[in-house]
Amino acid sequence: MHTQSRGGGGVGKSGEKEESFWDKFSTLGRKRETKAVQKVEEEGKNAIDYPGAPYQFDIPPEDYALRDHEQRAVIDPQSLNEPEVRKLQQVLIDWINDELAEQRIIVKSIDEDMYDGQVLHKLWEKLTGKKLDVPEVTQSEEGQRQKLNIVLNAVNHTLGFHMKIPKWSVESVHSKNIVAIYHLLVALVRHFRAPVRLPENVFVTVVIAQKNSGVLNAQKFQEQITSEYDDVGMRCEKDAFDTLFDCAPEKLTVVKKSLITFVNKHLSKLNFEINELSTDFRDGVYLCLLMGLLGGFFVPLQEFHLTPQDADQMINNVAFSFNLMQDVGLPRPKARPEDIVNMDLKSTLRVLYSLFTTFRNYA
Repeated sequence: MHTQSRGGGGVGKSGEKEESFWDKFSTLGRKRETKAVQKVEEEGKNAIDYPGAPYQFDIPPEDYALRDHEQRAVIDPQSLNEPEVRKLQQVLIDWINDELAEQRIIVKSIDEDMYDGQVLHKLWEKLTGKKLDVPEVTQSEEGQRQKLNIVLNAVNHTLGFHMKIPKWSVESVHSKNIVAIYHLLVALVRHFRAPVRLPENVFVTVVIAQKNSGVLNAQKFQEQITSEYDDVGMRCEKDAFDTLFDCAPEKLTVVKKSLITFVNKHLSKLNFEINELSTDFRDGVYLCLLMGLLGGFFVPLQEFHLTPQDADQMINNVAFSFNLMQDVGLPRPKARPEDIVNMDLKSTLRVLYSLFTTFRNYA
Protein backbone atom coordinates (compact mmCIF):
# COMPACT_ATOMS: atom_id res chain seq x y z
CA MET A 1 0.00 0.00 0.00
CA HIS A 2 1.51 3.22 -1.11
CA THR A 3 1.21 6.00 1.43
CA GLN A 4 2.67 9.48 1.48
CA SER A 5 5.92 9.43 3.43
CA ARG A 6 6.62 12.13 5.96
CA GLY A 7 9.08 14.63 4.60
CA GLY A 8 12.61 14.69 5.88
CA GLY A 9 14.83 17.74 6.25
CA GLY A 10 14.83 19.76 3.03
CA VAL A 11 17.78 21.55 1.51
CA GLY A 12 17.92 25.12 2.66
CA LYS A 13 17.98 28.09 0.30
CA SER A 14 21.33 29.29 -0.87
CA GLY A 15 23.09 31.23 1.82
CA GLU A 16 20.81 30.14 4.64
CA LYS A 17 22.28 28.45 7.67
CA GLU A 18 21.14 24.82 7.76
CA GLU A 19 18.80 24.14 10.66
CA SER A 20 20.55 22.19 13.43
CA PHE A 21 19.03 19.56 15.66
CA TRP A 22 18.53 21.97 18.52
CA ASP A 23 17.15 24.70 16.25
CA LYS A 24 14.25 22.36 15.55
CA PHE A 25 13.01 22.94 19.07
CA SER A 26 12.09 26.44 17.96
CA THR A 27 9.48 24.97 15.63
CA LEU A 28 8.23 22.86 18.48
CA GLY A 29 7.92 26.01 20.53
CA ARG A 30 5.16 27.36 18.32
CA LYS A 31 3.02 24.50 19.54
CA ARG A 32 3.92 24.48 23.20
CA GLU A 33 4.40 26.91 26.00
CA THR A 34 7.81 28.53 25.91
CA LYS A 35 8.84 27.36 29.38
CA ALA A 36 7.90 23.72 28.68
CA VAL A 37 9.80 23.74 25.42
CA GLN A 38 12.89 25.21 27.05
CA LYS A 39 12.76 22.49 29.66
CA VAL A 40 12.49 19.77 27.02
CA GLU A 41 15.34 21.38 25.09
CA GLU A 42 17.60 21.49 28.11
CA GLU A 43 16.77 17.93 29.15
CA GLY A 44 17.37 16.59 25.67
CA LYS A 45 20.66 18.47 25.29
CA ASN A 46 21.96 17.25 28.64
CA ALA A 47 20.97 13.67 27.92
CA ILE A 48 22.37 13.41 24.42
CA ASP A 49 25.51 15.52 24.72
CA TYR A 50 26.96 13.34 27.46
CA PRO A 51 30.76 13.01 27.68
CA GLY A 52 32.32 10.49 25.34
CA ALA A 53 29.53 10.52 22.78
CA PRO A 54 31.10 9.75 19.40
CA TYR A 55 28.55 11.89 17.57
CA GLN A 56 25.36 13.83 18.18
CA PHE A 57 22.16 11.86 17.69
CA ASP A 58 19.93 13.53 15.14
CA ILE A 59 16.62 12.48 16.66
CA PRO A 60 13.35 14.39 16.39
CA PRO A 61 12.66 16.33 19.59
CA GLU A 62 9.12 14.95 19.92
CA ASP A 63 10.68 11.60 20.76
CA TYR A 64 12.11 13.13 23.95
CA ALA A 65 8.92 14.82 25.17
CA LEU A 66 8.26 12.03 27.67
CA ARG A 67 6.10 11.78 30.73
CA ASP A 68 7.75 10.92 34.01
CA HIS A 69 8.80 7.23 34.20
CA GLU A 70 8.04 6.84 30.48
CA GLN A 71 10.62 5.07 28.33
CA ARG A 72 10.97 5.17 24.57
CA ALA A 73 13.30 3.43 22.11
CA VAL A 74 14.33 5.46 19.07
CA ILE A 75 16.46 4.19 16.23
CA ASP A 76 19.47 6.31 15.38
CA PRO A 77 18.66 7.59 11.87
CA GLN A 78 22.27 7.05 10.80
CA SER A 79 21.72 3.30 11.22
CA LEU A 80 19.07 3.35 8.51
CA ASN A 81 21.70 4.37 6.00
CA GLU A 82 23.98 1.41 6.74
CA PRO A 83 24.25 -0.79 3.61
CA GLU A 84 23.09 -3.99 5.33
CA VAL A 85 20.11 -2.25 6.95
CA ARG A 86 19.06 -0.76 3.63
CA LYS A 87 19.47 -4.18 2.02
CA LEU A 88 17.31 -5.82 4.71
CA GLN A 89 14.63 -3.16 4.27
CA GLN A 90 14.52 -3.69 0.51
CA VAL A 91 14.40 -7.48 0.85
CA LEU A 92 11.43 -7.20 3.23
CA ILE A 93 9.61 -4.69 1.02
CA ASP A 94 10.13 -6.81 -2.10
CA TRP A 95 8.93 -9.92 -0.27
CA ILE A 96 5.74 -8.24 0.98
CA ASN A 97 5.00 -6.82 -2.47
CA ASP A 98 5.55 -10.23 -4.09
CA GLU A 99 3.20 -11.89 -1.63
CA LEU A 100 0.47 -9.27 -2.07
CA ALA A 101 0.92 -8.60 -5.78
CA GLU A 102 -2.43 -10.22 -6.67
CA GLN A 103 -4.18 -7.78 -4.33
CA ARG A 104 -2.39 -4.85 -5.94
CA ILE A 105 -0.94 -3.71 -2.65
CA ILE A 106 2.37 -1.89 -2.96
CA VAL A 107 4.47 -1.18 0.10
CA LYS A 108 7.07 1.56 -0.25
CA SER A 109 7.82 2.45 3.37
CA ILE A 110 7.87 -0.23 6.06
CA ASP A 111 7.00 2.01 8.99
CA GLU A 112 4.44 4.17 7.18
CA ASP A 113 2.68 1.26 5.47
CA MET A 114 2.74 -1.35 8.25
CA TYR A 115 1.81 0.59 11.38
CA ASP A 116 -2.01 0.44 11.16
CA GLY A 117 -2.25 -3.33 10.69
CA GLN A 118 -3.98 -3.22 7.30
CA VAL A 119 -1.08 -4.59 5.24
CA LEU A 120 -0.09 -6.96 8.05
CA HIS A 121 -3.67 -8.27 8.05
CA LYS A 122 -3.52 -9.07 4.33
CA LEU A 123 -0.04 -10.55 4.63
CA TRP A 124 -1.08 -12.90 7.44
CA GLU A 125 -4.11 -14.07 5.47
CA LYS A 126 -1.96 -14.72 2.40
CA LEU A 127 0.70 -16.65 4.31
CA THR A 128 -1.71 -18.77 6.37
CA GLY A 129 -4.55 -19.19 3.90
CA LYS A 130 -6.96 -18.19 6.66
CA LYS A 131 -9.40 -15.31 7.07
CA LEU A 132 -9.45 -12.87 9.95
CA ASP A 133 -12.69 -11.19 10.94
CA VAL A 134 -11.61 -7.56 11.21
CA PRO A 135 -12.73 -4.38 9.40
CA GLU A 136 -11.02 -3.84 6.07
CA VAL A 137 -10.38 -0.13 6.67
CA THR A 138 -10.36 1.81 9.93
CA GLN A 139 -10.04 5.60 9.95
CA SER A 140 -9.83 6.47 13.66
CA GLU A 141 -6.68 5.93 15.68
CA GLU A 142 -8.60 3.86 18.23
CA GLY A 143 -10.03 1.73 15.44
CA GLN A 144 -6.54 1.18 14.05
CA ARG A 145 -5.25 0.07 17.43
CA GLN A 146 -8.16 -2.32 17.93
CA LYS A 147 -7.61 -3.87 14.51
CA LEU A 148 -3.85 -4.04 15.01
CA ASN A 149 -4.38 -5.77 18.35
CA ILE A 150 -6.51 -8.49 16.72
CA VAL A 151 -4.07 -8.93 13.84
CA LEU A 152 -1.01 -9.12 16.12
CA ASN A 153 -2.75 -11.66 18.35
CA ALA A 154 -3.29 -13.85 15.29
CA VAL A 155 0.30 -13.33 14.12
CA ASN A 156 1.74 -14.08 17.56
CA HIS A 157 -0.34 -17.25 17.83
CA THR A 158 0.92 -18.39 14.42
CA LEU A 159 4.52 -17.67 15.37
CA GLY A 160 4.18 -19.57 18.65
CA PHE A 161 4.44 -16.66 21.07
CA HIS A 162 2.24 -18.22 23.73
CA MET A 163 4.58 -18.17 26.71
CA LYS A 164 7.20 -15.59 25.75
CA ILE A 165 6.93 -11.91 24.89
CA PRO A 166 7.71 -10.93 21.28
CA LYS A 167 9.92 -7.98 20.39
CA TRP A 168 6.94 -6.02 19.10
CA SER A 169 3.63 -4.83 20.50
CA VAL A 170 0.56 -2.90 19.44
CA GLU A 171 2.10 0.27 20.85
CA SER A 172 5.49 -0.15 19.18
CA VAL A 173 4.09 -1.07 15.77
CA HIS A 174 1.40 1.63 15.81
CA SER A 175 3.96 4.24 16.83
CA LYS A 176 5.99 3.24 13.73
CA ASN A 177 8.90 1.81 15.71
CA ILE A 178 10.94 0.53 12.77
CA VAL A 179 13.03 -1.82 14.93
CA ALA A 180 9.92 -3.60 16.25
CA ILE A 181 8.48 -3.86 12.74
CA TYR A 182 11.78 -5.28 11.44
CA HIS A 183 11.72 -7.95 14.17
CA LEU A 184 8.12 -8.81 13.30
CA LEU A 185 8.72 -9.14 9.56
CA VAL A 186 11.94 -11.13 9.99
CA ALA A 187 10.08 -13.55 12.27
CA LEU A 188 7.41 -14.01 9.58
CA VAL A 189 10.04 -14.57 6.89
CA ARG A 190 11.77 -17.20 9.01
CA HIS A 191 8.59 -18.96 10.13
CA PHE A 192 7.11 -19.28 6.65
CA ARG A 193 10.42 -20.09 4.99
CA ALA A 194 10.02 -17.21 2.56
CA PRO A 195 12.03 -17.68 -0.66
CA VAL A 196 14.32 -14.77 0.14
CA ARG A 197 17.84 -14.45 1.49
CA LEU A 198 18.02 -12.18 4.52
CA PRO A 199 21.30 -10.34 5.07
CA GLU A 200 22.88 -11.89 8.15
CA ASN A 201 23.98 -10.22 11.39
CA VAL A 202 22.22 -6.92 10.77
CA PHE A 203 22.48 -4.51 13.71
CA VAL A 204 20.98 -1.08 14.28
CA THR A 205 21.86 1.54 16.87
CA VAL A 206 18.98 2.23 19.23
CA VAL A 207 18.72 5.09 21.73
CA ILE A 208 16.70 4.39 24.88
CA ALA A 209 15.33 7.57 26.45
CA GLN A 210 13.71 7.47 29.88
CA LYS A 211 12.51 10.18 32.23
CA ASN A 212 12.73 9.64 35.99
CA SER A 213 11.76 12.34 38.48
CA GLY A 214 11.84 14.93 35.74
CA VAL A 215 15.36 14.00 34.59
CA LEU A 216 15.83 12.63 31.10
CA ASN A 217 18.48 9.96 30.48
CA ALA A 218 19.50 8.44 27.16
CA GLN A 219 21.64 5.41 26.39
CA LYS A 220 22.52 3.77 23.11
CA PHE A 221 23.06 0.10 22.30
CA GLN A 222 23.30 -2.23 19.33
CA GLU A 223 20.12 -4.16 18.55
CA GLN A 224 20.50 -7.34 16.48
CA ILE A 225 17.80 -7.78 13.84
CA THR A 226 19.05 -10.85 11.96
CA SER A 227 21.52 -13.58 12.86
CA GLU A 228 23.20 -16.41 10.95
CA TYR A 229 20.94 -18.91 9.23
CA ASP A 230 22.15 -22.41 8.42
CA ASP A 231 19.11 -23.30 6.35
CA VAL A 232 19.09 -20.06 4.29
CA GLY A 233 15.33 -20.02 4.88
CA MET A 234 14.58 -20.61 1.23
CA ARG A 235 11.81 -22.79 -0.11
CA CYS A 236 13.44 -22.63 -3.54
CA GLU A 237 16.29 -24.97 -2.55
CA LYS A 238 14.58 -28.28 -3.27
CA ASP A 239 15.86 -31.69 -2.25
CA ALA A 240 14.73 -35.30 -2.52
CA PHE A 241 11.96 -34.79 0.04
CA ASP A 242 10.49 -31.87 -1.92
CA THR A 243 10.41 -34.14 -4.97
CA LEU A 244 8.88 -36.94 -2.90
CA PHE A 245 6.08 -34.70 -1.63
CA ASP A 246 5.46 -33.02 -4.97
CA CYS A 247 5.89 -35.84 -7.47
CA ALA A 248 5.68 -39.17 -5.68
CA PRO A 249 3.34 -38.89 -2.70
CA GLU A 250 2.45 -42.58 -3.05
CA LYS A 251 6.02 -43.43 -1.98
CA LEU A 252 5.80 -41.27 1.12
CA THR A 253 4.07 -44.05 3.09
CA VAL A 254 6.92 -46.43 2.32
CA VAL A 255 9.54 -43.93 3.51
CA LYS A 256 7.62 -43.17 6.70
CA LYS A 257 7.21 -46.87 7.46
CA SER A 258 10.95 -47.48 7.00
CA LEU A 259 11.85 -44.62 9.34
CA ILE A 260 9.33 -45.67 11.98
CA THR A 261 10.75 -49.21 11.89
CA PHE A 262 14.29 -47.85 12.25
CA VAL A 263 13.37 -45.57 15.16
CA ASN A 264 11.37 -48.21 17.06
CA LYS A 265 14.19 -50.74 16.66
CA HIS A 266 16.26 -48.52 18.94
CA LEU A 267 13.63 -46.89 21.16
CA SER A 268 12.29 -50.34 22.06
CA LYS A 269 15.46 -50.81 24.12
CA LEU A 270 13.93 -48.25 26.50
CA ASN A 271 10.43 -49.70 26.08
CA PHE A 272 9.26 -46.76 23.95
CA GLU A 273 7.49 -46.85 20.63
CA ILE A 274 6.38 -44.16 18.18
CA ASN A 275 3.53 -44.29 15.70
CA GLU A 276 3.36 -40.87 14.04
CA LEU A 277 6.54 -39.12 12.93
CA SER A 278 5.39 -35.51 12.94
CA THR A 279 3.63 -35.53 16.33
CA ASP A 280 5.71 -38.01 18.35
CA PHE A 281 8.96 -36.10 17.82
CA ARG A 282 7.63 -32.57 18.28
CA ASP A 283 8.63 -32.26 21.96
CA GLY A 284 12.21 -33.39 21.29
CA VAL A 285 12.24 -36.04 24.03
CA TYR A 286 12.48 -39.05 21.70
CA LEU A 287 15.11 -37.28 19.61
CA CYS A 288 17.31 -36.79 22.69
CA LEU A 289 16.87 -40.41 23.80
CA LEU A 290 17.40 -41.70 20.28
CA MET A 291 20.69 -39.82 19.95
CA GLY A 292 21.96 -41.40 23.16
CA LEU A 293 21.05 -44.85 21.89
CA LEU A 294 22.60 -44.33 18.46
CA GLY A 295 25.70 -42.61 19.82
CA GLY A 296 26.25 -45.17 22.56
CA PHE A 297 26.16 -42.70 25.45
CA PHE A 298 23.86 -41.81 28.31
CA VAL A 299 22.03 -38.51 27.99
CA PRO A 300 21.70 -36.94 31.46
CA LEU A 301 18.03 -36.34 32.15
CA GLN A 302 18.75 -32.94 33.66
CA GLU A 303 20.09 -31.77 30.29
CA PHE A 304 16.64 -31.70 28.69
CA HIS A 305 12.97 -31.47 29.66
CA LEU A 306 11.60 -34.99 30.06
CA THR A 307 8.04 -33.66 30.28
CA PRO A 308 8.11 -30.29 28.50
CA GLN A 309 5.35 -27.92 29.53
CA ASP A 310 5.42 -25.39 26.71
CA ALA A 311 6.77 -24.67 23.23
CA ASP A 312 9.95 -23.07 24.59
CA GLN A 313 10.93 -26.24 26.44
CA MET A 314 10.15 -28.33 23.36
CA ILE A 315 12.34 -26.08 21.21
CA ASN A 316 15.14 -26.35 23.76
CA ASN A 317 14.85 -30.15 23.64
CA VAL A 318 15.06 -30.30 19.86
CA ALA A 319 17.95 -27.83 19.78
CA PHE A 320 19.78 -29.99 22.36
CA SER A 321 19.26 -33.09 20.21
CA PHE A 322 20.72 -31.20 17.24
CA ASN A 323 23.81 -30.46 19.36
CA LEU A 324 24.09 -34.17 20.15
CA MET A 325 23.99 -34.94 16.44
CA GLN A 326 26.92 -32.62 15.89
CA ASP A 327 28.74 -34.24 18.81
CA VAL A 328 28.68 -37.60 16.97
CA GLY A 329 29.99 -36.02 13.78
CA LEU A 330 26.78 -35.33 11.88
CA PRO A 331 26.22 -31.96 10.18
CA ARG A 332 23.75 -29.70 11.94
CA PRO A 333 20.26 -30.31 10.49
CA LYS A 334 19.05 -27.73 8.02
CA ALA A 335 15.66 -27.75 9.73
CA ARG A 336 15.04 -25.38 12.61
CA PRO A 337 13.97 -26.69 16.02
CA GLU A 338 10.78 -24.65 15.57
CA ASP A 339 9.96 -26.68 12.45
CA ILE A 340 10.01 -29.94 14.39
CA VAL A 341 7.94 -28.44 17.22
CA ASN A 342 5.44 -27.08 14.67
CA MET A 343 5.07 -30.65 13.33
CA ASP A 344 6.46 -29.90 9.90
CA LEU A 345 6.59 -33.45 8.53
CA LYS A 346 9.11 -32.70 5.80
CA SER A 347 11.58 -31.23 8.31
CA THR A 348 11.14 -34.19 10.66
CA LEU A 349 11.71 -36.63 7.80
CA ARG A 350 14.91 -34.84 6.81
CA VAL A 351 16.31 -35.10 10.35
CA LEU A 352 15.37 -38.77 10.78
CA TYR A 353 16.59 -39.73 7.32
CA SER A 354 20.00 -38.27 8.15
CA LEU A 355 20.10 -40.52 11.23
CA PHE A 356 18.85 -43.49 9.21
CA THR A 357 21.55 -43.22 6.54
CA THR A 358 24.27 -42.93 9.21
CA PHE A 359 23.12 -45.53 11.72
CA ARG A 360 20.95 -48.01 9.75
CA ASN A 361 23.54 -50.77 10.17
CA TYR A 362 23.96 -50.04 13.87
CA ALA A 363 22.60 -52.91 15.97
